Amino acid sequence: EMERSHAHEFSTKAKDVSLQELRDRLAEFARVRGWEQYHSPRNLLLALVREVGELSEIFQWKGEVARGLPNWSSDDKEHLEDELSDVLLYLIQLADVCGIDLGQAALTKIIKNAQKYPVSTQTNASSPTYN
Repeated sequence: EMERSHAHEFSTKAKDVSLQELRDRLAEFARVRGWEQYHSPRNLLLALVREVGELSEIFQWKGEVARGLPNWSSDDKEHLEDELSDVLLYLIQLADVCGIDLGQAALTKIIKNAQKYPVSTQTNASSPTYN
């Protein structure tokens, strides 16, 4: 019974999951498995790059894809969810081992971008690169 309720806790649809909660769960996941020793910034970065590559493979031969992925199968969407999650989770771990508060850093970056790219009256401005 305990086992089932514990599994249910992880499968429940959570609303507004925080980066902090994900960070804490990831740290505990690695800690109880003795994986922390392998989670250097370099190793996590390389894992992140690999996952971005896997994410790219999903889109590689599809051409342009409509927003909301209307023509994708549920299997394709689930595969995409998995790969997007892998990218996010490695990114969170990388920030954590580097001592970066990713949520705060992202909010600060949005403010910097707003100053760098002020709203203009141009309707066909080029796409931003956020760097």
